[in-house]
Amino acid sequence: MSKRLFVIKIGGNIIDHPEGLNRFLERFASLRGDKILVHGGGKIATRMAADLGIEAKLVAGRRITDEPMLRVVTMVYAGLTNKQVVAGLQACGCNAIGLSGADGNSIRVVKRPVNEIDYGFVGDILPGSVDADAIAALLDIGFVPVFSAITHDGHGQLLNTNADTIASAVAVALSSRYRTSLVYCFEKRGVLRDVNDEYSAIAEIRAGEFEDLKASGIVADGMVPKLHNAFDAIAKGVDEVCIGHADDLHLLRDQQFGTRMIR
Repeated sequence: MSKRLFVIKIGGNIIDHPEGLNRFLERFASLRGDKILVHGGGKIATRMAADLGIEAKLVAGRRITDEPMLRVVTMVYAGLTNKQVVAGLQACGCNAIGLSGADGNSIRVVKRPVNEIDYGFVGDILPGSVDADAIAALLDIGFVPVFSAITHDGHGQLLNTNADTIASAVAVALSSRYRTSLVYCFEKRGVLRDVNDEYSAIAEIRAGEFEDLKASGIVADGMVPKLHNAFDAIAKGVDEVCIGHADDLHLLRDQQFGTRMIR
């Protein structure tokens, strides 16, 4: 199993700025080898909803996807944003194909059960829910899959699913076929040793060092669940997880991109 695969998730703050997005797409297109892109588009969906008179509802930063909002996120994620990204990649000479989880039955989910909060039409990915055969077949014939954050339950219902979770699940599902690198691109240069110094990114973190970094407060707030998810993906077969700035993606092959999490 020597073939390399990059599963790259692009953050919403990059998607939201055309110049930054274009720079990222150029870097992504120039990355050699098999690759998959996963994206959301939350801020664009929020603005579109406002234009349509639909209120965006959030609880602790998580979107409540009621029926009107499901229509909006489907239009924005699987439609407008996905096709803009695909068109941008085609302009860079990258033969991208835009997908939702429903396409090719590639990502099937279950509707999140109602507990203390009803998140509405939100899908959770269960083990074995990603069709690695279908995705690998697209890679084998030269396509670059671009997944939006829209999935389905197999019974005709579309669901909104967290894009970070999709990227991780796809990387895990394909890790038995490839040496898989899961890459999260956002607006920071990695896990920062000093939050006030954007050039203080820690180059490498091993699983055994994670708890010490949490205890010292270097890894805190929203970075804690990101790293929990990173090391969970590694435990399930992903070779490495990298977190860094979208503008630095061209440094990935030389292992100089952001922070690298390894076993």
